[in-house]
Amino acid sequence: MKYDVKNIQLAKEGQLRIEWAAQSMPVLNRIRQRFAKEQPFAGVKLAACLHVTTETAALMQTLKAGGASIALCASNPLSTQDDAAASLVKHDRIPVFAIKGEDHKTYYAHINAVLDTRPHFTMDDGADLVSILHSERQALVANVRGGTEETTTGIIRLRSMAADGVLKYPIIAVNDARTKHFFDNRYGTGQSTIDGFIRATNRLIAGTRFVVCGYGWCGRGIAMRARGMGANVIVTEIDPLPALEAVMDGFTVLPIAEAAPIGDFFCTVTGNINVIRKEHFRVMKDGAIVANSGHFNVELDLPGLAALSKSRRRIRTFVEEFVLKNGHRINVLGEGRLINLAAAEGHPSSVMDMSFANQALSIEYMVKLKKPLAKDVYPVPEAIDQQIAREKLAAMGVVIDQLTAEQKKYLASWELGT
Repeated sequence: MKYDVKNIQLAKEGQLRIEWAAQSMPVLNRIRQRFAKEQPFAGVKLAACLHVTTETAALMQTLKAGGASIALCASNPLSTQDDAAASLVKHDRIPVFAIKGEDHKTYYAHINAVLDTRPHFTMDDGADLVSILHSERQALVANVRGGTEETTTGIIRLRSMAADGVLKYPIIAVNDARTKHFFDNRYGTGQSTIDGFIRATNRLIAGTRFVVCGYGWCGRGIAMRARGMGANVIVTEIDPLPALEAVMDGFTVLPIAEAAPIGDFFCTVTGNINVIRKEHFRVMKDGAIVANSGHFNVELDLPGLAALSKSRRRIRTFVEEFVLKNGHRINVLGEGRLINLAAAEGHPSSVMDMSFANQALSIEYMVKLKKPLAKDVYPVPEAIDQQIAREKLAAMGVVIDQLTAEQKKYLASWELGT
């Protein structure tokens, strides 16, 4: 079996951490038990480009239990947990190609290694796998029947491909499931991003000005958690609707040009490019701390920051200090990559339980389709979303009401009124 991980001797430690994560993933555990009996993926080859974490390991184990042949690579050079990668190789016999801190060349070599397995389905987190498949590995596309995408950033790319008529197979937008973005994006990103800031810097959040660039579901979560830590939160936005929502939620809303000189912490989470640019770095306070929790590091204009700087050095494990020509120090966390995975451990497993349940059930849905879908981006079927929510509530011991026959009739009728 081919694989490429940092150190296979980390497998035992990884196995214990995967077991710990699985204890908080009851929905995925139930799905795994069913998959083991029904074998829905017998003969199916899956290529996954995801953050290689203990939670992802639980998903890989679930898919393999259902009969799938899987190969896994990292969807970000800094997001791999090397012990989890080693455990998947040694204890689960799953080919993994992922090393925390891998360079650009290795990152894409790993994606190609996964594609060498000639998959029938893809699982992506940012659409890099799909992008390479559609550009450099087009000969393999005819073999692919469908896929899933986990992130807002990836879905933006895929919808653009579909609109241009170049998407060559159907993909389910897992990110858009309510049991994904309501919880994973808001509570998972919110908590793990703040965790990443604290682990990287050991700085106090309370009493500072914390600037959140973007007020989507991830931005909402970060703003909520930063405020909970005692920060004065400033939100920047380009869309009037989430900007208005941020105001109504009690946050200060400013253009980034006005927030840049007064912020202490900055976090981009937009899915766009060059959100914080040279003109913003130039006016930041001495000692400002800047990070990104969007999928790609392009949200920060790091080449522009380097051009403004007279020196740079790594002052802590995940902190690079840029000294501007005016003497101000700007501290960039985790190379501008996903700070919640670069410096912390990513989302808590109880949140990823729902996200990865969506992945598993969406792939099963596509495998079982008698008629293939058109080449487009599709929502997670409502029945899957509802099923996951019900199972999560049951696992938490929460019981909810059911509609009475009278209520069902009322909701289905136009004749009944006041």
